[in-house]
Amino acid sequence: MSLRPVLGAVASAALLLLLNVPMASADPSEVVTVDPTGSVAADGTVTLSGTYRCASGRNPVFVSSSVAKGDTGVRYGIGGTNAVCDHADHRWTNSAKLAPGSITGGTVRVQATVMELDSSSGLPLPRIHVSEEQDIKLVAG
Repeated sequence: MSLRPVLGAVASAALLLLLNVPMASADPSEVVTVDPTGSVAADGTVTLSGTYRCASGRNPVFVSSSVAKGDTGVRYGIGGTNAVCDHADHRWTNSAKLAPGSITGGTVRVQATVMELDSSSGLPLPRIHVSEEQDIKLVAG
């Protein structure tokens, strides 16, 4: 008996599991915001900021962010900040140096997410606490 079909089925199931990132139980006290203005430097460094509040995290928790301009479908990851989940409001700031000209000033779409790396299954998988997406203005800075 060949194991190839079984391994293929296991690989397919694992891929589906990874694509179906679970949301944490919806806790209305958890929130992430994005400041209405971010900056882009001449060297391509994009800086985004905002606030977050999360209820609990038994594993490492981060505030990640990404930015997209227009309808190109291209989204750039802009850093990640360690999060403290203690029911208090905290500031986050993420920066990343992109190729100059990748993102320029003007209106951009930002997504900020509070994400926990849940390793209860033995493999650290992302578990989303809260996510927000909104348009902001990038200014030269």
